[in-house]
Amino acid sequence: MEGSRRGWSTFGMLFILAIAVAAGYYTYKGILGADEAPSCESALSYCMKSCRRTTTEAPAAQACQQACQRDQAACERRGR
Repeated sequence: MEGSRRGWSTFGMLFILAIAVAAGYYTYKGILGADEAPSCESALSYCMKSCRRTTTEAPAAQACQQACQRDQAACERRGR
């Protein structure tokens, strides 16, 4: 019975340690990742998603998507 309790406490400590390490990693990436500029591809993807969410009319959606593509072309010319 004693060994059984000891095993669970060791497992529990390892589980808590794993959660703490994961939380620390994501906190670290969140702090450092905020300063990075998004890549041209990720900016285009975000722009296209927001076009689909915000526009209901087909001509407005098409104009929004064309603006996204122009922004991506400008981003690539800047060499990001």
